Amino acid sequence: MLLRDLVARHGLGLRLLHGDDAALDRPLRWVYTTDLIDPGRYLSGGELVVSGLVWRREPSDSDRFVATLARSGTAALAAGAAVFHGVPDDVVEACRRHDVPLVEVPEDVSFATITELVITELTAARGARLAHTVGRQRRLLSAVAEGLGLDELATQVSQATGTVCRVISTTGREIVPGPQPLRSDVIDRLVSTFLRADQLPATLRRDRCTVFPVGPAAERLSSWLVVVEGDPAGWDADTVDLVNELAAIAALDRARRGEGVRVARAIADEAVTMIAAGAANVPETSVRLRHAGLDPTEPLVVVVAGFVGQPERAEIAYAVLVDAAAHLGPPMVGVHDGTAVALLPDDDPGPGGERAGSVLRRALERLVPGLAGERLAVGVSRSSRTEALTGALHEARHAHDVAALRSGALQIVTDAETASHIALLAAVPDDVRRAFAVRVLGPVLDHDARTGAGLRVTLEAFLACSGSWTRTAERLHLHVNTVRYRISRVEELTGRDLGALPDRVDVFLALRSL
Repeated sequence: MLLRDLVARHGLGLRLLHGDDAALDRPLRWVYTTDLIDPGRYLSGGELVVSGLVWRREPSDSDRFVATLARSGTAALAAGAAVFHGVPDDVVEACRRHDVPLVEVPEDVSFATITELVITELTAARGARLAHTVGRQRRLLSAVAEGLGLDELATQVSQATGTVCRVISTTGREIVPGPQPLRSDVIDRLVSTFLRADQLPATLRRDRCTVFPVGPAAERLSSWLVVVEGDPAGWDADTVDLVNELAAIAALDRARRGEGVRVARAIADEAVTMIAAGAANVPETSVRLRHAGLDPTEPLVVVVAGFVGQPERAEIAYAVLVDAAAHLGPPMVGVHDGTAVALLPDDDPGPGGERAGSVLRRALERLVPGLAGERLAVGVSRSSRTEALTGALHEARHAHDVAALRSGALQIVTDAETASHIALLAAVPDDVRRAFAVRVLGPVLDHDARTGAGLRVTLEAFLACSGSWTRTAERLHLHVNTVRYRISRVEELTGRDLGALPDRVDVFLALRSL
């Protein structure tokens, strides 16, 4: 109901004392009768406030009262003329000052009449809207039941609302894409807002988008979200209803897809168990890989993911890995020994699972804002043939264990790292590693602290240049003799011969342990 409709109602004799055509077109969301001078706590915006002005003891009270209405987003003030036989000028002036539409209610018109009229009109309008919404929901559900895809449904909603609707996952996978792909930085902000928001839907003013949850968002890490472009401040109730209906049907579609994933899960669990038991090269394993949609004749990468110290969160790790792994192609994901295990196609294999590791990193890094103190460790194997998958699983599990030793919300370790000194040092307790470094390099560090001689910097450059005096001097812009002198001082202080491989390895590892 608009304010215009109320003022024009025959028989009430309402008179507009302040307000233009735009004010008359304000919708009335509800009606609230009060004689409190500060009713702000009871107002949420859009109300027609009806008052007998009993609160007015002196002219200055008018500004206080009307200012409260303005701050609360009141649609209009209906002031009774009975107490003062009209509306005092200071009330009118306060309404002009704060731009609050003002309507005079004649002495012979009761507030109950106005309240009943407004509530009756609003209730009837809401009933009609509810019937319209229910009918539309039935039509949408019927269309889905008849085979309408989620992408087609999103297109219909986009056309009906004049917006662009997408559905994406928390790892940035576009379940229902828009006309143009979203930029990576925009996806990052959308997911981060979704994961951090205290209340949903949440709006990103910078990107002029609003994110809606798909179904209950209790476990946001593995959820989907509906992204609607446009300024939500300009949306009408029908637009909001349609988007919410799209989100509800997307939840049904997600549940339907989940049924298929659960069927594949049983196959994956069996295959992973067989691979872990050393049966990667038996025909039954290849059969299960084919049933899961993988080609056992092509290279595969094994990924192990889990929440550090939380084996009970294996199912969430599984759901997250299913979505992240889908960026690489159809995955086969199961759960084994408290962690999620995925076998992924590696159609562009790189050394040490580099491609898989980089793609997973980009996808999983989007989840970091929602980890909230949890730590997700991920290990990635090298690309392997089916007959070598047992070894690849061991590699991925070892990489996962190395990742779990590192700090930070998300750590992803590939096989390339576990085959270097990095993994060796990561497996050593911090206090042992530091004690070793101090025992070997303590005198050098102390000397530098006292004199600023730069022995450590020279030593690092010397080892990085494989012991070449000339290249070290060029890197540090020093004379070769200066480099020789500094390295000789390091040897004196450490008691190590940097020309001997064992001593050079000790010093190198000590530097990496600092």
